[in-house]
Amino acid sequence: MTRYRFHCTNGSECILDAEGSLVRGPEALARRAREVAEAAKGNLGAGADWAAWQVSVHDLTGRRVWVEPFVRRAVSGREALAA
Repeated sequence: MTRYRFHCTNGSECILDAEGSLVRGPEALARRAREVAEAAKGNLGAGADWAAWQVSVHDLTGRRVWVEPFVRRAVSGREALAA
């Protein structure tokens, strides 16, 4: 297992994760990032605009290894066909 830090930001505000979490594998990394996003939304209030917020995941050297948006953009059928 590897320790990663899960920082939350909207570009101007930041919630830093000083301790980090032990995670095993990329699927668990994405799952933990989604859990952190949900916890932050619950702690900061339901009325906020979360569109600009993301979880920026860093290894202990400070290298960013994953970015998970708080809100995933819905893809319409027409956009899916064009992709």
